[in-house]
Amino acid sequence: MRDATDLCAHFADFAASTTYDRLSEPARDAAKKSILDACGVILAASGMEPAVRELVNFVKESGGREESSILAFGGKVPAVMAAFANGAMAHCLDYDDQTPWGQHSGSSLLPAVFAVAESRGRVSGKEMIAAVAVGQDLFNRLRLHVDWKKDWNFSTAAGVFSATAGAGRMLGLTREKIAHSFGIASMQACGTMNVVHAVGSDLRAMYAGFPAKGAALAVLLAHRGLTGVPEIFEGEHGILDLYFGGSYDREGILDGLGVQYTGDLTLYKRWPTVGTAHSHIHATMGIVRSHDLRLEDIDEIRVYVGDYHQVMCEPLESRQAPATLVDAKFSLPYLVACAAAHGDVRLADFTPEALNDSRILATARRVVPVIDSTLDWKLDLPAGRVEIVTRDGRKLAGVGTDVPGSASVPMSWDDLQSKFRDCASVAVRPFAATALSEAQVLVRNLEALDDATKLLRILSP
Repeated sequence: MRDATDLCAHFADFAASTTYDRLSEPARDAAKKSILDACGVILAASGMEPAVRELVNFVKESGGREESSILAFGGKVPAVMAAFANGAMAHCLDYDDQTPWGQHSGSSLLPAVFAVAESRGRVSGKEMIAAVAVGQDLFNRLRLHVDWKKDWNFSTAAGVFSATAGAGRMLGLTREKIAHSFGIASMQACGTMNVVHAVGSDLRAMYAGFPAKGAALAVLLAHRGLTGVPEIFEGEHGILDLYFGGSYDREGILDGLGVQYTGDLTLYKRWPTVGTAHSHIHATMGIVRSHDLRLEDIDEIRVYVGDYHQVMCEPLESRQAPATLVDAKFSLPYLVACAAAHGDVRLADFTPEALNDSRILATARRVVPVIDSTLDWKLDLPAGRVEIVTRDGRKLAGVGTDVPGSASVPMSWDDLQSKFRDCASVAVRPFAATALSEAQVLVRNLEALDDATKLLRILSP
């Protein structure tokens, strides 16, 4: 007979009982990598995405108790609002970590954990690592074992619960209060893929702020004694019924829960773009490099697209000339054109000046999507195929396998530290090299810290 206990209780017990000592070394390492990666991406977003500045201004103007830091901009605000501001920045460059199957845990999880850590005060590095590992693992289990139909935005609708688990662990809540937190968080579980696909909206950039805020709010209210719903996941009209049609693998979700932590599956991005474009970017770079092509040599770039790749090409005319920095990161024609022009895709490709680069725009207009249903997105991200037709009639093909930042070519600590410094170089205010070095050393040795919030103070001058 199936265990009648709702997954809510299992998840709460898992979150409350996880300690640093229960984690494998790879899981510990992954938690620390995600902490450094999220901090770097937030710093970069502060200086590169204009929309976040008004959001941060709103948060600061709202006032309240000075509990938790707004990274890069500095200043302290109530924990819930710090989670909102940092979460909005954590995803807006589409440079945050992801699972091997797509979707993002870190951009909601880390801002919630950071905010709650500072509101609690003086938390050890080991506690922070354990909290992040909890959230990463729960997100992976849900992502891998529910039937996601790409209608809800998984990163927000389900990600609020993994962020709540991590934040509840960070706050040191009992299993009972973490269970209540999940019920409260269900009131914040929302967001459709229309937000991700839409052209011209700021929401795609900043959506992670909402589940981060929801998670912090949920655990802080539960801490004060508010109660939730005990069967929030598997009850009639519960989350798994309503959001995923009741189609999920319960045994898979619970298998090894609290024993095998899967955070080490987390992937870190080499390029600041939507992850489903990386294979096409890599394939384009490989063809251009192998054949020493210049833009003048290229007559047409054919990108073979499955269902989700196709979304990045529609409407084609808008995608070939993205009007906003957010749209550019989700435009396959623009991204492939940058890869062909520069042999790379850089933060510098997402500025107002770059979006008006005539050479890039002319190349983007020569990018033609070719529908290929074998590349439809099921669970694993399919490898993109590219064919470049040259002006002298050659057809040069490539497939984007072994993509930098993928499971087969993961980002090392050196890679992530280089990315962190690059991100910090475009922050809204400059950071001294000594401060950045200190931050990197603190994260690498986080388990030795008596007060992990020292990192946040360094990055919020």
